[in-house]
Amino acid sequence: MFDEWSDIGVTTTLNVKKDEDTMAEKSEKEPIADDLTENEVVENAEPSGDLDATPEASGGDSSPAVEDPELSEGDSSAEAETADSSGEADLDEDGPLLEMSVPSPAGPSLLDKYTAHYPDWAKEFARKYFTKTVTQFLLYGNVRDLVPSESKDGEKSFVSLQKFLVQELFAARDIILFYDRSSGIHFADKESQKDFNRALSGYDTIFGTDFAKKLPKDPVRVLSVLQNYFRLRLGEGKRIACIIDYAETVIPMAEASMYSAEDRNALVFLQKWAHDPLFLDSDFTIALIAQNLSELNQQIVQSPYTAEIQIPIPGEDARREFVDSYLDGREGEWVQHSSVDASALASNTAGLGYIQLRSILADVLENHTSLTFDALSEMKKEFIEAEAFGMLEFMETDLNLDMVAGHTEAKFHLREAAKALKAGRSDVMPMGYLVSGPVGTGKTFSIMCFAGEIGIPMVMLKNFRSQWQGQTEANLEKILTLLQAMTPVAVMIDEADAALGNRDAGGDSGVSKRVFGQIAQFMSNSKNRGRVIWFLVTARPDYMPVDLKRQGRAEEHIALFYPSTRGEREELLEVMMKRTGVKVDMDQIPDGLLNGERTFSGADMEALLTRAKFRAASDESSPGKVTKEVLQIVVDDFMPPTYPLEVELQTLVAVLECTSRALLPETYRNMDRETIVRRVDELSHLVK
Repeated sequence: MFDEWSDIGVTTTLNVKKDEDTMAEKSEKEPIADDLTENEVVENAEPSGDLDATPEASGGDSSPAVEDPELSEGDSSAEAETADSSGEADLDEDGPLLEMSVPSPAGPSLLDKYTAHYPDWAKEFARKYFTKTVTQFLLYGNVRDLVPSESKDGEKSFVSLQKFLVQELFAARDIILFYDRSSGIHFADKESQKDFNRALSGYDTIFGTDFAKKLPKDPVRVLSVLQNYFRLRLGEGKRIACIIDYAETVIPMAEASMYSAEDRNALVFLQKWAHDPLFLDSDFTIALIAQNLSELNQQIVQSPYTAEIQIPIPGEDARREFVDSYLDGREGEWVQHSSVDASALASNTAGLGYIQLRSILADVLENHTSLTFDALSEMKKEFIEAEAFGMLEFMETDLNLDMVAGHTEAKFHLREAAKALKAGRSDVMPMGYLVSGPVGTGKTFSIMCFAGEIGIPMVMLKNFRSQWQGQTEANLEKILTLLQAMTPVAVMIDEADAALGNRDAGGDSGVSKRVFGQIAQFMSNSKNRGRVIWFLVTARPDYMPVDLKRQGRAEEHIALFYPSTRGEREELLEVMMKRTGVKVDMDQIPDGLLNGERTFSGADMEALLTRAKFRAASDESSPGKVTKEVLQIVVDDFMPPTYPLEVELQTLVAVLECTSRALLPETYRNMDRETIVRRVDELSHLVK
């Protein structure tokens, strides 16, 4: 609570900036060392014992609150205090010298001590403010959730972000105001509102406006009014915090050529405020709040005068703290209606925020709804899919790799990966997989079966692209934030060559390049090894940029091919018969389906068996039963749509991409790669 620091000097950095005139006057009386910084005073100040001081308690004095009462008597007493505490002060003919000590790494500073109960992002906010080089902060991420707070007597609570800013970070400010396009300007207290109304009357008189009767809500007029108001009050030594919510509606992401006049004016106002000398020298802070950085004008985001602070989705420890706080005194009632204990609830809700957790807890306690692990899993799925706006889909399946026909080596590799995940050996897992092969080889189905074995959630990334400028990047940023909070998690992207963009793509105002950059940066984060596992599925891996396929991103390249031996075809046919409900003895299967020169994919066999069932349904001799004769007629008649050149190209490209010789069919295992490359080049020209 920064208002609690005013008597011990900590308020200086976050709530009170240095008053140069006061310091100059003080320096005539107290010749303190020139290199003594305000931070050093904070480090050496002793707590006065009154940690409840507020701006009102101190009379709203605009002078710096850094002075310890013991230092205000003069530098001689301060020097004596320092000498006594250190026991090593040097003496010379002019008297004792003031020696400032750097805090020991072993002991926390006052800053660390009095922000210990803050979330990490709030500590980062404080540290960056202490530099006194920035006044403008971007708060983004989980900004619509609750924030953990702590009262003066140590009682935990969870409040909205705006309330946390008012009660904690900006508590000692004289003026705290809010602005968004819907509500316009409003203040944290009535006195500030009255003061603003008085100033606004003067503004109307000077500029001939009528804002005192009806406040404007559009950014340009609002920021113009606020700029004049800020200058007036900062000149009087007031301490001000300005909180602009839904900042993406004030300074939206857009190409420079597409800026509206309103966008340009709002952008210039905020850029000027960020490096205005009066604002920098005063105790003034602007907090811009938005969910996604990519929705904001990048000139503000990338400005050296702006500090970005990400508010993360709560982790397991934070969720457990919230659950314990909510259940305080009602544990017995919870146990009565839930088979999921508090610890299990916290560990099985990765990706959920405090508000979503509160919904689960309240449903059990208030509605006496029974909570089981299955019910919790379903609720978590619904919450996350809603939070991702339907762009993430959980792949919950009863399938397993036993249901995959053929692909023996690929299944062996995936089973080993599943064992490693279940054993918690995330360090041995690749960052991601590239799964390639011609159409109809069961790439997507195989990964869905793998999802049933790995013991961690798997989600499918759906279409996140939008026609609106900046929305595609914002959607992806939202998805990646959720994935980071859901770890461990596996992510499948089907048709990855079309979904992920390209560094060299053009014609879409740079959207594909930015999407590619976001994905590539996230995939290469080594902290995510074994925590976020990517499965990029495509029939044309040659269309994907090398940057995504390299080691450190999609490290393992698994290639799937059509069955090439009779044994593989029989295994595949048995699986397809189970799926379609057809029962025919293997010795009744036409030789053309198992030994013929024609290659049948799993999709071809499924289509063929479905057609046989259709014909059998109208057979009067044995209605509904697929016989050898019916199957023979269907096989002889069946002509699958074939694209021989495309299929050959997809097959050879998969051979080139495969990173394991054991995964290749015997035909391609020892084939000269230069020959394959030349054939791929030929086919690429033919299929265009």
